[in-house]
Amino acid sequence: MTTLSVLDLAFVPEGGEPADALRNSADLARHAERLGYRRFWMAEHHNMVGVASAATAVALGYVAGKTSTIRIGAGGVMLPNHSPLVIAEQFGTLATLYPGRVDLGLGRAPGTDGQTLRALRRDHSSADNFPRDVLELQALLAPAGDNQVIQAVPGAGTNVPLFILGSSLFGAELAAMLGLPYAFASHFAPQALDEAVALYRARFEPSAQLARPHVIVGVNAVAAETDAEARRLFTSAQQQFTRMVRGTRGKLPAPIDDIEAYWTPREKAHVHSMLSCAVVGSAETVARGLDALVERTGADEFIVAAAIYDHAARLRSYGLVAEAMEETARPLTASA
Repeated sequence: MTTLSVLDLAFVPEGGEPADALRNSADLARHAERLGYRRFWMAEHHNMVGVASAATAVALGYVAGKTSTIRIGAGGVMLPNHSPLVIAEQFGTLATLYPGRVDLGLGRAPGTDGQTLRALRRDHSSADNFPRDVLELQALLAPAGDNQVIQAVPGAGTNVPLFILGSSLFGAELAAMLGLPYAFASHFAPQALDEAVALYRARFEPSAQLARPHVIVGVNAVAAETDAEARRLFTSAQQQFTRMVRGTRGKLPAPIDDIEAYWTPREKAHVHSMLSCAVVGSAETVARGLDALVERTGADEFIVAAAIYDHAARLRSYGLVAEAMEETARPLTASA
């Protein structure tokens, strides 16, 4: 059965501050833990006033301290922004404090713009070293050898499980070659989803971490009591993605009644393409949508993103998505 996890960017709502976003993240993690979600991942993004998870390891430490059993992890750390040693130390520390609960998802993109990348003291060529950096990080998290000069302390011997994140065939091929789980970013770049998942499964080589392929599919899922209310909640994400198209930034906007008045036809087409895997509606509608995604991808796991302005509505949405996921075990497709 396909399992459920949470992807949270600690969205800062209009009228709110980063402290509000991080407190909401911890509350959402506790809620997801009670609902039976498998993981709670946070993502690294820089120079974005609407996202409070830039210091991902620090934010995860806060969330881990507020929860008991749910796995916490990065979804992901943008490895070209960092030295593998520093990441091994950060996540080795988390794994030492919260043993058996820490994941480390790794992305190749910078998670920001060119100017911010320079402020991070990195450049675009850093991404070329991604496969080598993944192997170096994996070695630093493994037990240290007798004559190993450089060790991650804490970190060595924690064997924090690694995940490859991607939205292209490159990540799929690397994950398959290294025998690592693969998480596809279909929550914002779904175009290569089917081809990437097929390539990953076809080329997967078992490893010490993973005996068989494990596919995680990112999905925007927004649920409410009715389809109309869910569609209204979803306009916050639609506005946010429209801003991306426009090259503007801001905090997570409140929902609006008429999204058609907000965007141009060109912007609408672009956003619809980016959000084509979104599942929005009542629990019954979301169940059908998730069922279709399971049929399409054979996903082992969905990692659910939900850019919902009102925190109570976001908590309710994740509860309804969990209910909907239970429904996918029943013959929904045949009865729809």
